[in-house]
Amino acid sequence: MSETAKPPLIAHIVVDDIPDALDFYAKAFAAEELFRMPLPDGSGHMHAEMRINGATVMLAETNDMMGCAGPKQIGGTPVTLHLNVPDVDAAYQKAVDAGCEAAMPPSDMFWGDRYGRMVDPFGHNWSLATHTKDMTPEEIAEAAKSAFADGG
Repeated sequence: MSETAKPPLIAHIVVDDIPDALDFYAKAFAAEELFRMPLPDGSGHMHAEMRINGATVMLAETNDMMGCAGPKQIGGTPVTLHLNVPDVDAAYQKAVDAGCEAAMPPSDMFWGDRYGRMVDPFGHNWSLATHTKDMTPEEIAEAAKSAFADGG
């Protein structure tokens, strides 16, 4: 892929082992491997790219020398990778069966999506959703009031 053809924003995540991650993401999210770059000494990988649901995701391996630390090394992450999918229940189950830790099973949400969350084996947060209902901002605000009326 030429540099001019690259999307303007790409998620770049750090994992413990690029080959394991590529294998896992293929099983969990039907990721397609695009590229991998082993370190010159063969001790690991410097970089890889994959496509999930039409989006490019870059990977780096944990490496102190290069300052690459993943969620496991820093004790978590504030970032969530989100996928819109045709069938959130099936996609969620596939990801959990592949090794994701269930965080919030899919349920119907006040903003018009069926939505669920999980954590992958590398410590990255994922959310999945299927849009179920078009709503105006006013309808969402009203639905939020009801959803949070009992404390949340």
